Amino acid sequence: MMITQSYLTDLTYKINGACIEVHKILGPGLLEKVYHEALKEEFTLRKINFQSELNVEISYKGKRLNCDYKCDFLIEEAIVLEIKAVKSFDDIHRAKLLNYMGILKIPKGILINFNVKNIYHEGQETLVNQYYSQLM
Repeated sequence: MMITQSYLTDLTYKINGACIEVHKILGPGLLEKVYHEALKEEFTLRKINFQSELNVEISYKGKRLNCDYKCDFLIEEAIVLEIKAVKSFDDIHRAKLLNYMGILKIPKGILINFNVKNIYHEGQETLVNQYYSQLM
């Protein structure tokens, strides 16, 4: 299957819908791990293909570093999803997501914060990189 900007827009809508459903049922105030586990169930129910806690290999000057660096979700090999349960997003959250996207060569990333009243209005941000602009 060919990944296009339109495909990524549709997939983003599905991911946000799954996150909103989890948030509607569980509400804010829980640990990130709880939302992570609930999202795994919701993605499975919605038949959204994902990898959870994907190991991201970091290299330095051509040498692979021995470190445990994992992104929360890689969805359909097309979108990196990072989830948080924090007061608000910080620049470090955006930087981390952009790093995952660059290392994995993924065009789009989504940050979701479950510690808000309304995910759609205040708990999600979408980021794109140079790989996105190369898509049709």
